[in-house]
Amino acid sequence: MNRITTIKTGAIFSAALFLLSACSGMSSTQQRMLSGGAIGAGTGAAVGAITGGSAATGAAIGGAAGVAGGYLYDKSKK
Repeated sequence: MNRITTIKTGAIFSAALFLLSACSGMSSTQQRMLSGGAIGAGTGAAVGAITGGSAATGAAIGGAAGVAGGYLYDKSKK
């Protein structure tokens, strides 16, 4: 994957994170799932790009794992 594609992918995820951060009135479960998904997607995209794989696939897998992790973390705190 070339550098331009990696930068574009990062910009897309940054824009999505910015738009989603405007959500208010969410429960703690929703907030933790959203932040977990965003962190997971960003990390997955970075790992996918660094290892020469697909940043989009890494973001999808990381995002799903992050959402699940956020949900489980919230349930363990209640």
